[in-house]
Amino acid sequence: MLTAALLSVLASADPTLPHAVDTHVHVSPAEYDRAVALFDTVGVDWALNLSGGWPSPRLDRHLGEAKRTGRFAIAVNLPWRYAGHPRFTELCVAILEEATRRGVRALKIQKALGLGVLDPEGQRLPVDSPRLDAIWRRAGELGLPVVIHTADPKAFWDPVTPDNERYAELSAHPGWSYYGEPVPSFHELLAELERVIARHPDTVFISVHFGNHAEDPKAVARTLDRYPNLFVDLAARIVELGRQKPSELRDLFVRHRDRILFGTDLGLWRNGGIMLGSTGEVPDSDADVPGYFSAHQTWLETSETLPSPVPIQGTWPLSGLSLPRLTLRRIYRDNAEMLFGPPPSESQAARRYPPYFREL
Repeated sequence: MLTAALLSVLASADPTLPHAVDTHVHVSPAEYDRAVALFDTVGVDWALNLSGGWPSPRLDRHLGEAKRTGRFAIAVNLPWRYAGHPRFTELCVAILEEATRRGVRALKIQKALGLGVLDPEGQRLPVDSPRLDAIWRRAGELGLPVVIHTADPKAFWDPVTPDNERYAELSAHPGWSYYGEPVPSFHELLAELERVIARHPDTVFISVHFGNHAEDPKAVARTLDRYPNLFVDLAARIVELGRQKPSELRDLFVRHRDRILFGTDLGLWRNGGIMLGSTGEVPDSDADVPGYFSAHQTWLETSETLPSPVPIQGTWPLSGLSLPRLTLRRIYRDNAEMLFGPPPSESQAARRYPPYFREL
């Protein structure tokens, strides 16, 4: 169900605010029609599916479903389990070239890089390893934005006690804790990512989960200032962001409106499986999707105080930003279409817009 805030925008005298592009979803090959039905309910025009895999029948199925529905673009992934092979980089460059020919629009890098991927010597492969430079360079040459997840919430490195602000989430998922584990620190991982971004100014990087550092938006803003090839998304981090001082965060969003992407981390899997930012002991359902998206819209568009849409990530209230229309338009859609272009479709007539959008 649409929020009153969004309805008022659509009904205004200047109907230029388009429907959202969700640049951070994970949809299984069999779940595209289910996703489209949910998109029609919440007002998402199209989405970037970050779970396309590498060139294979699975990727072809994703690309076929994207074209059939006209509501998706697809990101390619890399086979990190082969990172120990001496020709791994060469393989990855070939994957990017072939995937681009098939129609992918981005490269998604999972958080395993930096945390668990091993090099040919059996050592941790750093995010900024020179072995990977050819991959980042070729992605830039092919026009593929690199959507990269590095590290995790900062609290995942802290002791899992009731004082940990992610205690509920870590209690539900003990394996997510890095406390005492032989992994780099939170800040070491982000420093590795920053060195990659600095070394490849001609490649666009999208640092997900608000720069992978939503706990400190000012630090993210400084990084955006330093690197014009860097973008961030909002996926699964409005709980962290919503507790910041709203006037300061609003100014940050307005100043960097051309570099922020709307994203939710919606996951749809077989047999009704779903993720709304995170998962807990009590599973979410499709019926929870409207409230989840409504919280994002209310937080971005109004100055209301609202409850956390993902209590397992934090139960504090969120302070709305009441962003200006131009900033909303850039975040909701324009930045995504600048980076990824419109989604493929068999014909423009195949694009299924919600009734209220057709009426504008």
